[in-house]
Amino acid sequence: MTTTAGWPEPPRDGSEAETLVGSLERQRATFAYKCEGLTAQQLRRRVGASELTIGGLLKHLAYMEDINVTGELAGSPLPEPWASMQDDGRGDLVWSSAADDSPESLYAGWQAAVERSRAVVRAALERGGPGATYEPSPGRVYSLRRLLVDLIEEYARHTGHADLIREAVDGRVGEDPPGQPHEFVLP
Repeated sequence: MTTTAGWPEPPRDGSEAETLVGSLERQRATFAYKCEGLTAQQLRRRVGASELTIGGLLKHLAYMEDINVTGELAGSPLPEPWASMQDDGRGDLVWSSAADDSPESLYAGWQAAVERSRAVVRAALERGGPGATYEPSPGRVYSLRRLLVDLIEEYARHTGHADLIREAVDGRVGEDPPGQPHEFVLP
C-alpha cells in the first residue's frame, strides 16, 4: 500500500461518472496515504477516549466496499471474512476484530475490496451510467450515483478520523499524498 506516485484528481470538466468516480478515487488515495506503512501496534493506536483505530478503519472501509458494492450493487455473496460472520452484530465485530489482524491482512483486505468494487462499478457504469439502478432488497431502489456519493461521504468522514489518529501515531499530516496529482480517467 504505497501512495508515492501522486493521486487521482477528478477532471475539471468531466462527465458525471468521471467526476463521481474520480472523487471517490481521490478519497481512497488520501485514505491510503493516511494509513500506509504502520506496524500492528500503530494500527491499534487510539486517540483520547475514542475506540477508533486505523486498523479498524481499514477493516470497516473494506467491509463497506463489500457490503454496498459487492453485496448490494453486484448482488454477489459477501467474500471472506464477512461470509463467516453472523449478520447480527457483524458491523461491530468488524471494528473490534481488526486488533487481531496482521497489518498485511488489513492492508490486503482493504485493497482487495477496493479492487472488487472498482470492477463492479465499472460494469454498472457500462450498463447504464450513474443513473443505473439496483434493488438491494425488495422495494429499495437506488442509483449508482447515490451509491458513489455515499461512498465518497464514507471515505471523507473516515479519512478525517485517520488523519487525527495518524498525527498522534507519528506526526504525519497533510491533505494529499506525496507526488503530483493526475487527472482521473475512467478505465
